[in-house]
Amino acid sequence: MLRFLTAGESHGPGLTAIIEGFPAGVTVDNAFINDQLRRRQGGYGRGARQKIETDTVEYLSGIRFGKTMGNPVTMFVRNADWANWTTNMSIDPLPEGAQLTRESKVPRPGHADYAGMLKYGHDSLRPVLERASARNTATLVAAGALCRVLLREFGITIASHVVNIGGIAIDTSRIDVRRVAELSEASPVSVVDKEAEARIIAAIDEAKHNGDTLGGVFEVVVLGLPVGLGSFSSWETRLDGQIAQALMGIQAIKGVEIGLGFGCADVPGSRVHDPFFYDDAEQRFWRSSNNAGGVEGGITNGEPLIARAAMKPIATLMKQLPSVNVETKEGVPAFAERSDVCAVPAAAVVGEAMVGIVLAKAFLDKFGGDGIEEIRDNYNAYSTRLVQRTAAQSE
Repeated sequence: MLRFLTAGESHGPGLTAIIEGFPAGVTVDNAFINDQLRRRQGGYGRGARQKIETDTVEYLSGIRFGKTMGNPVTMFVRNADWANWTTNMSIDPLPEGAQLTRESKVPRPGHADYAGMLKYGHDSLRPVLERASARNTATLVAAGALCRVLLREFGITIASHVVNIGGIAIDTSRIDVRRVAELSEASPVSVVDKEAEARIIAAIDEAKHNGDTLGGVFEVVVLGLPVGLGSFSSWETRLDGQIAQALMGIQAIKGVEIGLGFGCADVPGSRVHDPFFYDDAEQRFWRSSNNAGGVEGGITNGEPLIARAAMKPIATLMKQLPSVNVETKEGVPAFAERSDVCAVPAAAVVGEAMVGIVLAKAFLDKFGGDGIEEIRDNYNAYSTRLVQRTAAQSE
């Protein structure tokens, strides 16, 4: 069974991911993995931290001669900023007389730091905000990129684009899902609509000028999925539920929908469900729409998988909201540290990674084997059976 664990703090020595259950014999595309880390750091509206870090992955276990061995894979991303935090984030006990200069006693509305400080009994917000920081999504992207390398072996590709920032929405009804990666990558805010791109950039500039932040919605698109990943048999095996959990596990995500999602509540069933047709010449079933977003009853149905996630505005505002010093109880402006104005395009890259992890696990659950060739044999045999069954049903 594929599973992973991440560890690390925003200003600690580095960030670690350990992936267990990854099959042997997969050629590691390091250029692709590092490119995903680069993409996570990009996007219009990012803050100063991205100018300090240049994320690349190091491997501490599980790889030999460029291929996975079937052992746990350990991935490590160094924090360049650690050099500036060796005292304030010291792993060793502080020397006598050492002074901490970056403690925080003023929580930010909308952040985990206040509740986390009380939960774990800290006398400072620092231990919480270090782990709650979105800096830690670098390991999610690294692990997700490795999983995507596996999925690409079977023609499964993942892309994303932004469909809303600050209330400026993109009309997705005429988007060719096969061009999402190409079009969004060419945009500094990852949108496929140039007119909306200009308005979004202007909105981000205005928010920055006002000391404010903006959230939005991104969409993840997956092509090439076979029918049959996931299951309807129990709640935890439903693929759409697993995807929702993975996306909601990303910092600042407050809502997830698959396909038409919340729009299903607004129209009758005749305008929601995707009709079946059969092409005699190609001997295949097809649909005239994809409102289900590629998942029915918790199982992939062969259509493109479409998932969206809503990201709230970042909690660190330069125009600080009212707060209270937890030590003195004095009313003061909320704690402010360098931050992004808008990170929705970066969150979309993290969303691709998390969906990739879920799909790799579901893929291995269905076609599992210890090595890539065994998995390929299982996948090919299943694909052949599906073609034979479809042909037999048409006779």
